Amino acid sequence: MKKERQSAILRIIASVDVETQNQLIAELDNVGINSTQATISRDIKELNLIKELTPLGVYRYVASGKLEMHNHTIRLKAIFRESVTSYAYAQNIVVIKTLPGLAPAACSAIDSMGIRSLIGSLAGDDTAFLAMSDNTAAERFCREIEDIMK
Repeated sequence: MKKERQSAILRIIASVDVETQNQLIAELDNVGINSTQATISRDIKELNLIKELTPLGVYRYVASGKLEMHNHTIRLKAIFRESVTSYAYAQNIVVIKTLPGLAPAACSAIDSMGIRSLIGSLAGDDTAFLAMSDNTAAERFCREIEDIMK
């Protein structure tokens, strides 16, 4: 539902000058998507929408340049979800098994996530090794993988 709502938001702001969150909620309602102000506020933040001054002197929501990076990250996380077959940790090392040939894609996705406790990653054909800063970080990252895989 979130993905469809956010796609609808991007379509709406591309075709209609939306000045307020309430106007965006109404536009979403017109296309059959019910939402709350709090949800729209989160979507605006996640989509990196900004307000731009129009030639008519009013502001409207537009996608910022960060949206391309956001979409890239979404695609990499999707690759990660589709490629990982198993994962485990031993002390501060996380081992990720993937479908053949996809460990580099999984590592690229991980590297793009900006994980501060990740010291480095090494990918082979179907196995990736991640060196985490400590044992707790490795355990925590495996829980994050579990969330990504949902």
